Amino acid sequence: MSRTMSGSESGASTPSVAAARRRRSVAAALVACSVALCGCKMAPIIGGPLEEPKLADGVYDGSYRNGPNRAEVRVTVRDGRIAQVELIRHAASWIGHKADAVIPGRIVEQQSTDVDAVSGATNSSRVIMNAAHRALQGAGP
Repeated sequence: MSRTMSGSESGASTPSVAAARRRRSVAAALVACSVALCGCKMAPIIGGPLEEPKLADGVYDGSYRNGPNRAEVRVTVRDGRIAQVELIRHAASWIGHKADAVIPGRIVEQQSTDVDAVSGATNSSRVIMNAAHRALQGAGP
């Protein structure tokens, strides 16, 4: 006796099989992201408010790296104060780049390399702050 198999018996994809494959793919992607993110510790804050005496005028470069995030900055000191922080290079995720336009301005405004981080981009914010701090180490008395 010969028997013909139906589509579901022959191993063809059914909606439930396709959904199960999608769920497995999503789960695998979440596990991979979790492993990648957990392998990166938050950057410590190494700077703080500027101390007197004034900084030496000039242009200073600094960099800092923590995990996948890296920043290179150029800090201009004029009249003993931070006049400009230019972000030369910033390696970060798409959300980390939210800090690009914010953190340099906060550093200048507050005259400190320890400013409030950008929500969702904390590590990138700290990496930029720390790069500025390292640049300013060359401007001290």
